Amino acid sequence: MKRHYTRSPFLMEEWNMNQIIHTAEKLSDLLVKISAVILGLMTVLILVEILIWNLFIKTTVIVDEYCAYGLAAIIFLGAGYCLKEKGHIRITLVLGFLPEKISRILTFLATGATTIFMGYIWYFMFKMVSAAFHYNSTSGTLTHTPLWIPQAVMLIGAAALLIQLAGTTIKTYAAIATGEEVI
Repeated sequence: MKRHYTRSPFLMEEWNMNQIIHTAEKLSDLLVKISAVILGLMTVLILVEILIWNLFIKTTVIVDEYCAYGLAAIIFLGAGYCLKEKGHIRITLVLGFLPEKISRILTFLATGATTIFMGYIWYFMFKMVSAAFHYNSTSGTLTHTPLWIPQAVMLIGAAALLIQLAGTTIKTYAAIATGEEVI
């Protein structure tokens, strides 16, 4: 006689939540590696500028602009990883005085509100990138860099932070019952 096992909706829901959390963490890990590569490229660019200036008294003209784009990329691409590794600043003075259960509920509510706010920010960043692409906006420098390119990198980083925040919100919700420290 064959037995039929059915999965409960709760287990399926738990599997989906774990999958979201896992995907968010993998994405954050990937983007922080890309961020490290960008930092390395910025270092090489600065060293080349120094070398060219000292040997030929010439300049590449692009160092300031591209290192600024690189810095923005590093910040945005690394933000999700920083959240995952609990590196963001968190003020816990009030939470320390509250009972643990209430503290976890407030942490969940704050994380959920932050996720919603980040979604709002991401939407307007998307509109900014779309407008820069549509109007073919370029930098006001000699390079005339299409602005949608560095803005798109920032948008990708903001999306990763939004996904990581969603995963963290799910984890903080689960932590209400489990007592696990998430943030």
